[in-house]
Amino acid sequence: MTEKYIIRATAGSDYNIDNHILVPVNSPEPVKISNEFIDAELNVRLEDYRGLPRNSPTTSPYFSIEPHATNKDRYSMAIRFTPKRPGSGPRSGSSSAKSSAAEMDGDSSATQTSPASGDGEDSSETAAKGISGSNLQFGNDFDHPIRDKLPPGFSYAMNIVKWWIDPGLEGDAYADMPYLYGPALSSFNTVHIGSGALDPDKGGLWFEEGGDEDGLKAREALGVPAAAKDRMKWALSKENKEKWVFEYGKTYCVDFFNPYLDFSDFSLRLPGFTLPIMKYWDGQPLRSDKPVKRSHTLRYVLRNRATDDTYLVILFTLYLREDVNEDGSLKPAAIEASHADKAMAKEAGKLEDGEAKKAESVEADYEEAKKHFEKLGAGKDGASGGDDDVD
Repeated sequence: MTEKYIIRATAGSDYNIDNHILVPVNSPEPVKISNEFIDAELNVRLEDYRGLPRNSPTTSPYFSIEPHATNKDRYSMAIRFTPKRPGSGPRSGSSSAKSSAAEMDGDSSATQTSPASGDGEDSSETAAKGISGSNLQFGNDFDHPIRDKLPPGFSYAMNIVKWWIDPGLEGDAYADMPYLYGPALSSFNTVHIGSGALDPDKGGLWFEEGGDEDGLKAREALGVPAAAKDRMKWALSKENKEKWVFEYGKTYCVDFFNPYLDFSDFSLRLPGFTLPIMKYWDGQPLRSDKPVKRSHTLRYVLRNRATDDTYLVILFTLYLREDVNEDGSLKPAAIEASHADKAMAKEAGKLEDGEAKKAESVEADYEEAKKHFEKLGAGKDGASGGDDDVD
């Protein structure tokens, strides 16, 4: 089934795909996302990438550098962000996203609610300084039930994920609005206090575990271990998470990567277990005896557990190849499919009326994104993809 679809990554500061920008996967230049809560930069890197924009590089230098070469990592979402003091950003309900390849502003106010929300209120002292380590979450969620469509062995796979990859994960795949979130402090593979580096030779945003001089002092004062794996284990403690505060006005760098999710053939490969997620993408089994679903989405969210504030949303969307033009822009059928996904998000309470841009406006950035890759020489050497096959 993978040959029927092509993948596209977008990002924004809310759940409304109409307000998102196209993410140039494997470009060393990050996109910039801003709203009233956060200023962020994002690099998305996928190994063996053959999606949109067309002629995107199939890989990034990032994957040939340690520890990623030895780990055989398949993807990375690197985020550099600065939390904003409440009231210091744009008016409530506004968001903007921009990159050198594209720039677009939009208005939206979207929140995500789940059983994991609203039960970790910060103390007044913590809230005055920033976001508690207990409340900054990163993970996946859906707008509709998927319990009747989960594959055999799903519970077994989730136990492997929690045991082998991230013991801090919490969620409910059988809820009406399924979710799987982990505390950022224990879920991200790299956490760096400070600005990190922007190095094209390393694939763009590049962070080492630790921090700048002030960041290292802050970690030491909290008793945070120097090694990433030890920090992740340290952050499983409720007491330790509550010590940590993502302070307003201070810059933090995080990177989420592993070798387990393969976007080239849409499979989850765990120790002793492989799950072909393409069959169950977005909770909708792709079967020849069923009507073809025109789009499928996998969503990652950076959010506040206590306030339900949404900071960053990264969407990986599969579109039928027949619904994508030769230049990579979406045909009306794909745009309508996106509207259907948006309607589910609205029904789930994540979008409000009258605050979305028309989906056609999202396509306005495509030509600029294509020019951006042409400047980088994409499609002209061995590090670039000359075709757009998913598999």
